[in-house]
Amino acid sequence: MLTTKSFFDLSDYPHATLFDNNKPVWEALNNLKNYMDNHEYPKFNSELIQDGVPLQQAVILHQGQIFSAVGYTVKHGDTTKGNLLIRKGNSELTGAAIIMAGAILFGDRIDIGEGALVEGGALIKSPAIIGECTEVRQGAYLRGYCLTGKRCVVGHTTEVKHSIFLNDAKAGHFAYLGDSILGQDANLGAGTKFANLKFLGGNVSIRTENGLVDTGRRKFGAILGDGAQTGCNSVTNPGTIIGQEGILMPNTTAPSGYHKPRTIIR
Repeated sequence: MLTTKSFFDLSDYPHATLFDNNKPVWEALNNLKNYMDNHEYPKFNSELIQDGVPLQQAVILHQGQIFSAVGYTVKHGDTTKGNLLIRKGNSELTGAAIIMAGAILFGDRIDIGEGALVEGGALIKSPAIIGECTEVRQGAYLRGYCLTGKRCVVGHTTEVKHSIFLNDAKAGHFAYLGDSILGQDANLGAGTKFANLKFLGGNVSIRTENGLVDTGRRKFGAILGDGAQTGCNSVTNPGTIIGQEGILMPNTTAPSGYHKPRTIIR
């Protein structure tokens, strides 16, 4: 009931080895630091990107190279649909990613995938893995140990720490995710907040039909299965697990515990 395979289809996920299909779905959060610490990150050996300093100009990442975007034409189509296009004259840089002026990168363990966009004002702390065709929007704050799959969105003034996005997961506007996992095609309405720490301390337990299950984690936000979604201004209590295609209605606080697939939480 609470195993990974009950929540996610990992067949096309680039980081599927982070998960064990037959273990509790939150086990990936326990593995995340070790997984990311052992990831091979590209080296940004360029004066164009300085640690903790806002970029003075947009830079392009292409085939392991970093260079100024001056002289290039950037078409800002839907990044998640592969429509971020970068050209010089009639020549297109297939798979190029771009970091806009004003973005801030802390540390040297940041991996930005092909076709990704990091907008000005975003702040990314190491370690972070940004998947291909993912959009990190203006004002986003990635606080470390943030991993996204392909075609994800980390939205305007969205704060993320120690969390995992599967492919096509989106937290588009004013969200907070701590110690959480978003399944494939999961979507957060504007203003969604995942609380991850109990007032009274101690480990977070999951309430199920068969009683409480101790996760062994002191910090545990929420896990949304594939296709699950939340409405605007919704909140989850620590240890909320929503099954595939579940819905948390707008302006609603989800009680901690396991909610079956296709459940509507009102």
